[in-house]
Amino acid sequence: MSQLFLRLVCSFVVVLFQTLSASAQQAAVPATTEGDYVAKNFKFRSGESLPELRLHYTTLGKPARDAQGRVTNVVLILHGTGGTGHQFLQPVFAGELFGPGQLLDATRYYIILPDGIGHGKSSKPSDGMHARFPQYDYDDMVAAHHLLLTEGLGVNHLRLILGTSMGCMHSFVWGETYPDFMDALMPLACNAVQIAGRNREWRKLAMDAIRNDPAWKGGEYATQPLQGLRTAISLQIIAGSAPLWQQKLWPTREATDKSLDDYFKSRLAAVDANDYLYAFNASRNYDPSPQLEKITARVMYINSADDFINPPELGIAEREIKKVKNGRFVLLPISDETRGHGTHTRAAIWKQYLAELLERSAH
Repeated sequence: MSQLFLRLVCSFVVVLFQTLSASAQQAAVPATTEGDYVAKNFKFRSGESLPELRLHYTTLGKPARDAQGRVTNVVLILHGTGGTGHQFLQPVFAGELFGPGQLLDATRYYIILPDGIGHGKSSKPSDGMHARFPQYDYDDMVAAHHLLLTEGLGVNHLRLILGTSMGCMHSFVWGETYPDFMDALMPLACNAVQIAGRNREWRKLAMDAIRNDPAWKGGEYATQPLQGLRTAISLQIIAGSAPLWQQKLWPTREATDKSLDDYFKSRLAAVDANDYLYAFNASRNYDPSPQLEKITARVMYINSADDFINPPELGIAEREIKKVKNGRFVLLPISDETRGHGTHTRAAIWKQYLAELLERSAH
């Protein structure tokens, strides 16, 4: 009995220790804080304006300042088309970066995860204006986030901007427009030229599918134009595909079909056609290539070799990064761990390069 009792006590102590350790680690990571900044009389490059532009954000950690009042530990992380700042709280990203002792330890850094114009809880067409919402572009989205940081959160400098997909493109716009505002840029999954060729082709097909659906009604629909939306989302599925991983994940026709059916059931219920259309149309005049020489921050630019949207055979990234005096480009080889365009959110695959960037850009 005494040996059994001793084993039970030991087991209890082990479980208690593990529980306390897990709780301590969880407590060491600051809880997220959410808020909204309202930009008054925001003027868009189209000439349109909004009396109030709402910008939603999520933060982790607290800002730190040096003796001169300059913020030294702020990390801005920018999402892709159709995404939100909350996507970076999932384990494959936050679990690899934000924990105690990790590269972007939230007890050391002030991490800002904003929702771009037209996305998440920021102002967007589906709030009520529908197709009368201003035709925003990437420059507008970057200018709005600059206001959020400077006027809303009192941030006067960034340690790092990390952007995925659309956020990758925004990173280049940030680097050109506000070259002294950040120490480092990490663009993931994009090209630094105007969107043309196949990339423009599938995007235009997706937008046209919505506009050509009779149920769209010029954006003033009573119910979602599901036929157009389904076609648009289908094109996006192909663009975001990863053949090696998907073949292993769904090795049969039945498994593949079920996955698609399940995806459409959840996705169609969560998408608004105007929001979708505006988000994709925002890329229409993106082209940072003529001004890449203005970027002075350290740049670690990464694409994945299985990215349908940014295929490596184009050679664009290798060519354009030469214009960035402190830039480096890395092409991740296809592996069991890459996910096509979605590799940008799997931090375990590329975090070694983030560590290098943080070291190279330290002052």
